[in-house]
Amino acid sequence: MKEAIPLPLWKFIRALAPAVAIWLALVALLGYLLIDRTDQAAESDEASIREWIDEGRPFRKTLPELIRELLERVEENGDVTSKKEELGIQLRAMVDPVRLYQGQLPVFPEFYRLEVRFLNQPDTLAPISWDSPVPRPKIQYRTHVRTLDHVIHGPDGKPGAVVHCEYRMHAFNKLQRDESMRQRAYLGVGIILVLVSSVAAFLGYRNLRKERTQREAETTRELEKREAETAREHAEVLMLEARIEKKEADARAAEAEHSNLEMRSQLYASIGIMAGSYAHNIKNLLVRPNDLINRCIESEQLRPDQTTMLNEVKSTLGTVTERLQMILRTVRRDPNKAEMTRLDVNDLIRETDHTWSVIGREKWKMTINCQPAPEPLVIRGDLSHLQQAIENLVFNARDATFEMRNQVRDSAREETNPALRKQALIDAASWRGEVRMTGRRDGDYAILEVQDNGIGMTENVRERCMQTHFSTKRDNALYEGYNAGMGLGLSFVAVVLEHHSAKLELESQPLQGALFRLRFALAESIGSGVTGVTIHSAHEGARSL
Repeated sequence: MKEAIPLPLWKFIRALAPAVAIWLALVALLGYLLIDRTDQAAESDEASIREWIDEGRPFRKTLPELIRELLERVEENGDVTSKKEELGIQLRAMVDPVRLYQGQLPVFPEFYRLEVRFLNQPDTLAPISWDSPVPRPKIQYRTHVRTLDHVIHGPDGKPGAVVHCEYRMHAFNKLQRDESMRQRAYLGVGIILVLVSSVAAFLGYRNLRKERTQREAETTRELEKREAETAREHAEVLMLEARIEKKEADARAAEAEHSNLEMRSQLYASIGIMAGSYAHNIKNLLVRPNDLINRCIESEQLRPDQTTMLNEVKSTLGTVTERLQMILRTVRRDPNKAEMTRLDVNDLIRETDHTWSVIGREKWKMTINCQPAPEPLVIRGDLSHLQQAIENLVFNARDATFEMRNQVRDSAREETNPALRKQALIDAASWRGEVRMTGRRDGDYAILEVQDNGIGMTENVRERCMQTHFSTKRDNALYEGYNAGMGLGLSFVAVVLEHHSAKLELESQPLQGALFRLRFALAESIGSGVTGVTIHSAHEGARSL
């Protein structure tokens, strides 16, 4: 069964408007004719009664003339008793001739009360009235008794009195004939209304049917056109999706293969070459300089300033040796060959604090604040690889604070206002880098966070910081002569976390530091963790790398 299509409101109104207009016009015309016919007799009767009141002369004066004389007497403060008696006699005289033929002729009125009411006069001037001794019609015919209030103007032209009249103009048989004629008129009007309403309904139904047919035809054409467009668009979408899926599959396969090869071949090849170079060349080169510097320091012929300079050279060589040892520890084992054991993340935090807090304070001029969790955070992991990953994060944070310190100093020097420049230089001199390492539990995960107040990262750096050989420190004078800038630290962290089925989340903004959040599955919930690296910024959601 075909579903009916609803018409819009404006079309529905347009279809019914002609029929409704014809019907309303005819109803208004018939109503006007009925009302005019009904009121015509009453208006004619009222005109006759008003003429009788104004012109009736049972004596030499009319009723309005007597009322005006009485009102003039009132204005002159004269005696109105005689005038009131004369006015009462006038009322009886006007009614008596009519009352003699009451009920005999249909055109003679039947009066039941005449009363003169004075307007704007003292209360002592009471109304003057006449009441018929003939009883009023029975209760079923009382509706035919009419009332009329006729205004009489005083000597000054203003309304001075009202003549109240209660009367019946026609006999009962005349009223019955009028009522019968009225009923026949109502019946005729009703028949005409029914016929006209039927015609109007037929016209309205025909117009509605026509509008609905047109609407259904238009809707059918629109649906067919829409279905054709939808089918065409669907076919295009399917073809496009197939192409996109093919391209994405090819791209994912190529990217995965390329990343795999690059991550494993380039990383370890570069690290192996670097490790061999440092192990066989730099260490051998540092032996002789260290021995010579020690001999010079032990000499008693040196001046104090020379001793100071030699100690600085020795410290620098010690730093070089220390960094060489860190790199050698990093490449000591292959991340792909992890040895998983149960370990507590809090132990890693405490060991980091023990190893690097003093060096950070004395050599790096920064604070390393380590806060283990109040409860054990037991996970399954490779101790050596996790130690190296955490150390890489600490070194990365250290380098970021170095850059931030230079940034603060450069900004202070660029201040043009002398007073503000002085205060900025003081603030820059007192600025210290800070690295905070904390542990906590989050449901079935152990969280290790490394946060610094360093230089921060731009969006481009956040996107690429985990790529092999990507570095912002290369060709930077701040790191010239150091082993920084190889682009291997964070990529090594990413590889270690991947083999631990852990997740790395990064939140950073330029000049606002960085937060590295490592999320490990607890030992009792291994298998439900999520692998990946997620980058956060303060103005966007997480993205997985």
